[in-house]
Amino acid sequence: MSASTTSGSARSFTCDAAAGAVIDDRGTIVSWTDEAARLTGFAAEEVCGHPVRELLSDPHDGRRAKDEVDKWPAAGHVRVRHREGGVVVVAFRLTRLAGSPEFLVLATPQPHATDSEQGVSLLRTLFAQKRFWIALCDTDLTIVRTNGGPDLPGDPRAVLGRRLRDTLPSSEAEGVEDVLREVLRTGVPAVLENEPTAWLREPVRQSVLSLSAFRLEDGAGHPTGVVVVLRDATEQRRARLHLDVLRQAGARIGRSLDITRTAQSIADLLAPALGYLASVDLAEAVFDGEEPAKWLGGGDLHLRDAARAPIGAFDVGMEPGDVLPPFPDHPKLRRLQSGETIIFDRDEFVADLGDPQLAEHILPKDFRTLMIAPLHARGLLLGDITLWRGDRCAPFTEEETELVSEIASRGALAIDNARRYTREHRAALALQERLLPPATTDTPAAETAGVYLPAGGGAEIGGDWFDAIPLPSLRLALVAGDVVGHGIHATATMGRLRTAVQSLADLEPEPDELLAHIADLVQRLAAEAPPGHDDAVGATCLYAVYDPVARRCTLACAGHPPPIVVRPDLRAEPVAISVGPPLAVGGMPYETATFDVEPGSVLALYTDGLIERNGEDVDRGVRRLTDALAASCRPDRALDDTGRDLLAELGDPERRDDAALLLARTRAIPPEDTAHWTFPSDPAAVSDARAATTRQLTAWGLDHLAVTAELVVSELVTNAIRYGRPPVDLRLIRHNVLVCEVTDSSSTQPRLRRARTTDEGGRGLFLVAQLTTRWGCRYGQNGKTIWAEQSLEHI
Repeated sequence: MSASTTSGSARSFTCDAAAGAVIDDRGTIVSWTDEAARLTGFAAEEVCGHPVRELLSDPHDGRRAKDEVDKWPAAGHVRVRHREGGVVVVAFRLTRLAGSPEFLVLATPQPHATDSEQGVSLLRTLFAQKRFWIALCDTDLTIVRTNGGPDLPGDPRAVLGRRLRDTLPSSEAEGVEDVLREVLRTGVPAVLENEPTAWLREPVRQSVLSLSAFRLEDGAGHPTGVVVVLRDATEQRRARLHLDVLRQAGARIGRSLDITRTAQSIADLLAPALGYLASVDLAEAVFDGEEPAKWLGGGDLHLRDAARAPIGAFDVGMEPGDVLPPFPDHPKLRRLQSGETIIFDRDEFVADLGDPQLAEHILPKDFRTLMIAPLHARGLLLGDITLWRGDRCAPFTEEETELVSEIASRGALAIDNARRYTREHRAALALQERLLPPATTDTPAAETAGVYLPAGGGAEIGGDWFDAIPLPSLRLALVAGDVVGHGIHATATMGRLRTAVQSLADLEPEPDELLAHIADLVQRLAAEAPPGHDDAVGATCLYAVYDPVARRCTLACAGHPPPIVVRPDLRAEPVAISVGPPLAVGGMPYETATFDVEPGSVLALYTDGLIERNGEDVDRGVRRLTDALAASCRPDRALDDTGRDLLAELGDPERRDDAALLLARTRAIPPEDTAHWTFPSDPAAVSDARAATTRQLTAWGLDHLAVTAELVVSELVTNAIRYGRPPVDLRLIRHNVLVCEVTDSSSTQPRLRRARTTDEGGRGLFLVAQLTTRWGCRYGQNGKTIWAEQSLEHI
């Protein structure tokens, strides 16, 4: 026989489905099994009584087979002839039968033997592993063999004969057994990744396991059991988790310039990734954009709970937004204030607090350990991050401490940026609020309500504004404007333009003329701008004047959205006007538009920030605002409430532009409160004007104003006849003041001067100025009007 044998082969030989033969001590075949016949193709009667060497195809093996059988190797492999031709390589084992000179030969095809050897080797290698826990279970899921790896939940001998569920908590074992039964039923392997679990032997210890299960089968394919391979993936998962947390920290922290949102993003990042509860406490000054005071030691730390994750998921006495109570002085507290991350277990922290009631108030019920990391940025202690772990969680490691410290460092910079932005944003907002008019006004012409909404999404303050300017003769000017750009520069430009509009409005020019003057001012501002910034100076504006006596509104527009009028019957529509160029574009005239307004109507002036949305047509935004106004401007509803609700409904939280809205509910002066006369250009008409004035004041019950009113009318009508052109109109208006207006067709400018003692004239306007609360002159297309007001209480 061949000398190609090894002791390893002898140990790994399998008798499963092996061919068998019995030979005597001379090598003659005595018995032949059916399996041997199937292997070689020779029947028993063909080989029995013949030497076994006749079956061997290798001459060398045949010569060796002439020796005594007891000198043959105990195991090896040979080449055997097949009856139909060809050769079969077999592995064999030779064994002497007890008490007999005969030998038993068992043989199996070499590939079968190789598979068996490899299988045995693989099984031996697997069961020698210490990084995996391998359990062989029968069909009842009872453990029949295990390797006893480092994470084995108990001594290997102790778990043999027990079910796998006896090593796991019942809540987890039931799910695992369901998976194993499915593997036994279907034969489909199962793989479960990153399964959190705890051993019954160590219930405090939380592990993350990867489980693989495969079905065992016999030669006929029937299930005989299941193999379970468990690998502790806790460390690998923790490493991946740390990398993922760092990646998310770079992507999520600092995306918002809102302090509370930034704090919440930090808390959401840490819990539940690194603890079951995370909270961020910030100094109270930080919320106002101010620098926190430097503090070392215990006492009132002036900290407030800014964010927590998960919110409301655990029993904690404090709520988000609560102020932290005073803390006793402690060395660890000072280390924290100096920039060091510290760790406490529960008993240590409660002992350091020294107040059981305080501990009950601020501590979660079931925490085991906590980590506190300071939020240090630019030499300022802005607050801290607290991370909690429960009884079933492992203590914090050094790597986790470094990770949380790194996140705290990034978070501190983000919070400090948000703090500084908040300070600048509040300063700009305060400046703009000071530059804007009062939110509501109440005049004889209309009641008004204005609302300003800063840009959202972290954008800066813009230059949108509105204004309601009382004018002589009980009229009211309504203004809405929008300066190009954002920030302090836009706000400052807005303030200059609003002041200019107010100053020009006092001169009572026509709306188109006023806008022309404002356009000249904007061009001068652009010329004064630093090089490269001149194109950033620009604005749009809508200027309207409402006359409650004529019940008419006159307006002009410089690149601004048209106003919307809501009639008393709640019909709403944009006003048809000719939109002129923006104020930055000079050389183009503006046009005026005039339309009648019923008392009780609402005029809405707004800026484009209220109607523009990303990807949406502006006309659609105007229609949306028109519909909202029609639904909201009810007569019984306060205008300021309507304005706030409209901005809340139409404003986009992430809009990049600010918005302003001015609502004016119009009023009208009743006809019985006005009187009008026309006089010829004749000095004798002055006495008629005085007499008509006296009669009208008596009818109104204002006899106490008659003497002064007669003097005012006499002087104004005299000047109109002497220096103007006919016709001469006199109008009286009664409301909260008495208004006297004299109109003629001349455009000459009246002048107030102090006459010398020897002058015979020149005292008319001086007397008017002394006898009235105010006076002035305005020009129209057909002449000028000189007006004067008297207080109704004046005697």
